[in-house]
Amino acid sequence: MSTRKKGLYAGKVKKAVQMLFYKRHAKPGVKGWELHKALGSDYPKVLDVLDDYLKPMDMMVKIVFEEEKTPENPTIEELDKARFFVVLRDVASKDKLMGWRVDDLAGLAVTISYIISKKGQANRKDIEKLLNEKMPGWKVGLNLDRYIRHGYLTQDESGQLFLDWRTRAEIDQKKLIEMLLLAEKQTAEAAKSLPEEQTDEIQTDET
Repeated sequence: MSTRKKGLYAGKVKKAVQMLFYKRHAKPGVKGWELHKALGSDYPKVLDVLDDYLKPMDMMVKIVFEEEKTPENPTIEELDKARFFVVLRDVASKDKLMGWRVDDLAGLAVTISYIISKKGQANRKDIEKLLNEKMPGWKVGLNLDRYIRHGYLTQDESGQLFLDWRTRAEIDQKKLIEMLLLAEKQTAEAAKSLPEEQTDEIQTDET
């Protein structure tokens, strides 16, 4: 977009920044219809300009649609129903700012992928059992509470866990599953390439 057009949108960009960065609801972000009302029907272009300004700061405008499947060419009606966030572009920077250990992040990845595999919800006890195989038992409950507190998960009264707004806003769920499947495949292939003696030793150790 040209500098002239950016200048024309300057006032609206300022308003968009105020709306996106100021937490007005229980959940961060702003619904599309709110932006539509405040900025006009061209608010998607205003957000494109804002996104350009955010790039040097390693941040971006993220759109989360109500439906799990993201439309390729969303209509203004679909955008009005979506929620808009400002998030970090670089996952490494995000992790560094969060100050989480690698095993904490791995636990989050396993938890999210498990819930996805269970069609969007899973019993907390089942996830605790799964995480007990990945990390010390004393950390499991603490980490799940942490994931909930940071908005990656939400829990209902019956102990069912669901994906919350931050997972949908920050994590590419399809890419996460692909990465986990690839890692599992590589581990299996590496095990096959080991000499039989070493494979026997691994199996003996596991038993």
